Amino acid sequence: MKLGTLKEGGRDGTLVVVSKDMKRAVQVPGVAPSLQAALDDWAIVEPQLRSLTRALDDGQDSVGFDLDIAKLASPLPRAYQFLDGSAYLNHMELVRKGRGAEMPESFYYDPLMYQALSDGFLAPTQDIALASTDWGIDFEAEVTVIVDDVPMGVSSKDAGGHIKLIMLVNDVSLRGLIPAELAKGFGFIVSKPASSFSPLAVTPDALGPAWEDGRVCLPLRVTLNGAPFGAPHAGLDMNFNFPRLIAHAAQSRPLAAGTIVGSGTVSNKGGKNGCGCLAEIRSIETIEEGEPRTPFMGFGDRVRIEMLDDSGASIFGAIDQQVVEYGGP
Repeated sequence: MKLGTLKEGGRDGTLVVVSKDMKRAVQVPGVAPSLQAALDDWAIVEPQLRSLTRALDDGQDSVGFDLDIAKLASPLPRAYQFLDGSAYLNHMELVRKGRGAEMPESFYYDPLMYQALSDGFLAPTQDIALASTDWGIDFEAEVTVIVDDVPMGVSSKDAGGHIKLIMLVNDVSLRGLIPAELAKGFGFIVSKPASSFSPLAVTPDALGPAWEDGRVCLPLRVTLNGAPFGAPHAGLDMNFNFPRLIAHAAQSRPLAAGTIVGSGTVSNKGGKNGCGCLAEIRSIETIEEGEPRTPFMGFGDRVRIEMLDDSGASIFGAIDQQVVEYGGP
């Protein structure tokens, strides 16, 4: 099942059920006005949404309307909580090695995670407006899941049952601001502006065999200014799967329905093709050549993040964004 959110209908948008081929959609005001409302009552709402999905996929012309992907917001235009991890330790190893720092031993058994901005997300094709290129503008290609209500102290074994939807995310990072902010010892604020998610959120069963052991076992396709950038495989080198990340987040508190849990930058060992962000490319260049050659993003640069199934069809739709100069409030 695939779900999206039209930009109309207030801050939380309007929920739509989307056909498998992403050509048709149907609004469901009698079922749930928004995706958050659906997640709040998922056990009751899900069967009704699946029934509409079957009608769309059966090609019933009387059901729904032709979908314009550009009219979709992020599936959750805002969320109660977005917890972003760093499950691909190759990312941390590269970035730290590039600046001459060692990996703490605890990183290998205790997941890294921070509480990200969640009160407003960019739409999948919305411009990334920032005030300065001196901030070191970077994209991060990631996979995320959305959960229903998760009880405190849930085990990794049981946490997987709380995963209801999967999305992609561009977690925008301002690399030039991160070091000074982390040096304060209190986490990210100004160095992590609004993220954007894929146009569609899909249920795990929609991925078929590509959803295995709490991982999405397909490559991401990342392009920068129309040129191939990387194709990191989300099923490889993921040290902590999503159930483990969820259990980590819930060890001392429950997670409300609609909480988003991110994988961190998808990153594979073995070279630049496995990179999901510019910081990794720059770290490899520093390690191999003594200094980085690849610049961070500038105004006018465009990044595209997508995932295709085995037939070459887009699963989530594409995140496709351009960096522009912010003109002020």
